[in-house]
Amino acid sequence: MDSYIITITLIGIAALGMAWMPSFTKKTGISDSVVYLLLGAISYYFIEGLPKPDPVRYEEYTVHFTELVIIISIMGGGLKIDRPFSLKTWAVPLRLLTITMVLCIFLLTMLSYLFLHLDFASSLLLGAALAPTDPVLAADVQVGPPLESRKDNVRFALTAEAGMNDGMGFPFTWLAISVASLGPNNAGSILEWFAYDFVYKISAGIIAGFLLGKLLGYLIFNVSRKTKFININDGFIAVASALLIYGLTEMIHGYGFISVFVAAVTLRNYEFKSEFHKDLHNFSDQVERILVAIVLLVFGGSLVHGILDSLTWPMAIVGIVFIFLIRPLSGIVGLMDSHLHIKEKLGISFYGIRGLGSFYYLSFALTQKDFLYSNELWSIVSFIVLLSIIVHGLTATRVMRKLENKFSEEIFH
Repeated sequence: MDSYIITITLIGIAALGMAWMPSFTKKTGISDSVVYLLLGAISYYFIEGLPKPDPVRYEEYTVHFTELVIIISIMGGGLKIDRPFSLKTWAVPLRLLTITMVLCIFLLTMLSYLFLHLDFASSLLLGAALAPTDPVLAADVQVGPPLESRKDNVRFALTAEAGMNDGMGFPFTWLAISVASLGPNNAGSILEWFAYDFVYKISAGIIAGFLLGKLLGYLIFNVSRKTKFININDGFIAVASALLIYGLTEMIHGYGFISVFVAAVTLRNYEFKSEFHKDLHNFSDQVERILVAIVLLVFGGSLVHGILDSLTWPMAIVGIVFIFLIRPLSGIVGLMDSHLHIKEKLGISFYGIRGLGSFYYLSFALTQKDFLYSNELWSIVSFIVLLSIIVHGLTATRVMRKLENKFSEEIFH
């Protein structure tokens, strides 16, 4: 049978199944990520002729497809946060961004360098790729659609963290690339990295996102009311705007991920109680879920086609330590002085799910520079993402439900 026909049939089944996944997850407590990962592994094991699930060989495709999914996911994440932005109200996710993520990068880099004996550039790349909390596979621990009736600190913190630090992982990925490029006569490249890749690109992303978000809000909520040139039922504006904002920001060499999230939050805050935010979020969410189903099928296939072949027992130990110790302890340290209950801190610290963001940063770096342990990096990152999907995917729904019942509050719009 034609491989193309088999492929689109499988995608159709996966996309259709996404309509039933929320009910399935609610009843069983099993994340849809686990289901689609298993479906992908089974399909690739038994069906011949499917596209090769080889992110190492097809790194360019991996970069751009994961990039697309993350852009749409970040936009949807920013739109669904029912908490106006301020340094005070967003203090918890900002702590996770500035303390927890940096601590995760440092600890995983040191562990990889000293225990796995990877070179420093590869160790740093591993830390940078795995530090961000994923916005794509973390739907089970994030807030629901806009204008919900409940306030939940845990879900809010994880949603905002995922939106922010998937962009903030970029400077550290570029740092790893800079370290890999170091020679005897270019020690100044680290200073160049700080000035350009850290200060300028972050600033450009934030400023561009804020200005474009304001402009988008003005066009949607002000101009359209007078001219009626925007149909307030057209939720596709969210995806179109995300792509446009990302592209414009990248053109001025800012970080597009940061810009898209800042724009989404700015738009959400522009007219906070508008029902149109639901349409914007719902469309981006539907597109994202279809793309995620495809990615998970391919990732499941890569597991049975050798992506873990370079994994060693020491690497597996590092992966387990990262999921069960480094991220949770870094989270607790970051939230040490916060007002949250200890159970909320534990929930936020443990459920920093790893996923597509890690694949994106790794594949991006490997297309920019040759690293000595690229195959090993793919294996350990894939193992950690697999471990995260299984551990978090089988427990998150029940744990989040208990935390929500105990700590969430009713809010009135």
